[in-house]
Amino acid sequence: MNYDIDYLNLLAQQYPTVKSASREIINIQSRQKLPKITEHFMSDIHGEYESFLHILKNASGVIKDKITTTYGRTLSEHDRQILATLIYYPEQKLELIKNEISDLNDWYKITLYRLIEICRVVASKYTRAKIRGFLPESFGDIIDELIHSNTDYGTDKASYYNELINTIVELNQADDFIVEISTLIQTLAIGKLHIIGDIFDRGPRADIILDTLINYHDVDIQWGNHDVEWMGAAAGSLACIANVIAISTKYSNFYCLEDGYGINMRPLTVFAMETYADDPCECFALRNPNQVHISQHDENFWSKIHKAISVICFKLEGQIIQRHPEFQMDSHLMLDKIDYDKGTITLDGKIYQLKDTNFPTVNPDSPFELTAEEKELMELLRASFTRSEKLQRHARFLYEKGSIYLAYNNNLLYHGCIPMNSDGSFKEVTLCGEKVSGKSLMDKCEQIARDGYFGKQGSKEKEYGKDFLWFLWCGCYSPVYGKNKMTSFERYFINDESTWIEIKDEYYHLIEDASICDKILKEFGIDCNEFSHIINGHVPVKIKKGESPIHAGGKLLVIDGGLSKAYQTVTGIAGYTLLFNSHGLLLSAHGAFESIESAIQKEMDIHSTLDVIDLAPNRLLVKDTDAGKAQSKKIDDLKALADAYHKGKVKQT
Repeated sequence: MNYDIDYLNLLAQQYPTVKSASREIINIQSRQKLPKITEHFMSDIHGEYESFLHILKNASGVIKDKITTTYGRTLSEHDRQILATLIYYPEQKLELIKNEISDLNDWYKITLYRLIEICRVVASKYTRAKIRGFLPESFGDIIDELIHSNTDYGTDKASYYNELINTIVELNQADDFIVEISTLIQTLAIGKLHIIGDIFDRGPRADIILDTLINYHDVDIQWGNHDVEWMGAAAGSLACIANVIAISTKYSNFYCLEDGYGINMRPLTVFAMETYADDPCECFALRNPNQVHISQHDENFWSKIHKAISVICFKLEGQIIQRHPEFQMDSHLMLDKIDYDKGTITLDGKIYQLKDTNFPTVNPDSPFELTAEEKELMELLRASFTRSEKLQRHARFLYEKGSIYLAYNNNLLYHGCIPMNSDGSFKEVTLCGEKVSGKSLMDKCEQIARDGYFGKQGSKEKEYGKDFLWFLWCGCYSPVYGKNKMTSFERYFINDESTWIEIKDEYYHLIEDASICDKILKEFGIDCNEFSHIINGHVPVKIKKGESPIHAGGKLLVIDGGLSKAYQTVTGIAGYTLLFNSHGLLLSAHGAFESIESAIQKEMDIHSTLDVIDLAPNRLLVKDTDAGKAQSKKIDDLKALADAYHKGKVKQT
């Protein structure tokens, strides 16, 4: 063997003897033969926290499937559903069950046996050492013993097993034990969670989703354009802040801003009521997909706020576009194209009548300039966003666990697109004086986005990065947006729907071609074999119109199925989860979720249909994964260390 003695000496600090190195080789090499854990992919959650949390709890239907496999012949469907609900919501379901059961001790014993068996099934892909890392402090040793006990050994072992269960019940610890083991089942059922963008906006409580993800055992995030918009707001970008408030107001989503992040909306409400007191603001009527109760008075009140922040938003966006001609976004500039006397706007040589002609804060000679009152208001809002401890914690988490793209286990994950030309070449753009395309464009976008948050206060890098976070939200070659423009102004003010059109990047026309998908995979260093895929979100799949989430013969999967209520009438379903287990890729299409209350009281689970997308040619083991390949390299290094010990080239200590 050729030795890197300096490296082996460093490795020897961790494994100082032949025995310690050999023990680690044995541990790693045996783990390589386990089936790969199940990865779950979700996208476009858009604040729908109840549906999202329920899907995590039921592991996209995996837990119910394990119950059916284990007890399909011995339990009725109703009893299996009660057991499933108990696993999803143990504390709440226990309270209901205890009021209905006459012989509670007997029920406890039977239920504990069933939960232990389900836990044993979902734990089968993990080493005992890995499971110990998930075990609760209170009952960890007992759960470890129970799920690894073999009751077929004989009477002594079976008696020991039974006595553990009996003692748990006798000491009135059954409730706590059920809660702990149910939580463990939920954890083990999802080995790794991938969120492919758009956690924020439209739905009621993105902050609750992020609180959950921060505490999740293994998660990564590929940023969507709605995520970078909030990241920009957390960084202090005024344009991002205005957009965040405008969208939250538009979708009647006040709780996330005020209750979730503690954003002080009073300065904006005072400004809006003073500025638009006599304006009905009909073009800014609220949408209410989440059916929040709002009185007519409050609808009028929030419409004024919606208009006030939207006009400010158009001004701030115009300032960024004028500062950065390299963004190529002049087509977004609107306020300078209005004839304020006639109430019309000229776009591409055509004149359109505006639906709303009241612009009391716009100076026609300098339409993108904020008034003194607007400047003061925006600085107050910036202070509220940058000082929100919870928002800053969530933003840091998005940077820590997030990225523009991720290459993982032979799959390429990103939210939107890889900007392309019609001939299938990668679109080349210039960012910070550097020509980039394909992977280098994605890498450069991520670097600038990080500068916008982590850059030194007042530095050119930070200021440019903050503007760039807004560009990523809606820019013409932004990989997380993927359209030529965002036509918000036109939708508010112009009746002619031909002005509302947002043209998708050429990428979306090209991805039906498997060779284009292979080209993209190669660009990111992924082997283009029969079991490599691109996984996207961003574009809702309109199942009711015959669209499919599967493209290019299965090479590319779009998993935005409309988890957000705002999209469900368009898609016809209520979200997708993609599962990648040791057998292959499966797509779970979800029905609408009624409520947590119905799930607990009526066992109303989300109805999911599971379809096989791509079967692996052979069952996938840990050794076939990225982690397994890294472990194989470590085995080689440890074997070299052991050999060096034997030959005296490295000293044992």
